[in-house]
Amino acid sequence: MKTKKYVAELQAKSVAELNEELVAAKKELFNLRFQNATNQLDNTARITDVRKNIARIQTVISSKQN
Repeated sequence: MKTKKYVAELQAKSVAELNEELVAAKKELFNLRFQNATNQLDNTARITDVRKNIARIQTVISSKQN
């Protein structure tokens, strides 16, 4: 249910806004990976969530461009 709401929010945004959100998500993923490498990350499942969100954002961007 939560992901359907998130995808609906993504589809309501413009391509420029989606690109900004994509950059922010990639930065967050980098930071999570860095924390994981230094054993500072408590919730490792967050990496998977962010990766899936990046894929969702990219999917919406590609569907809007076609």
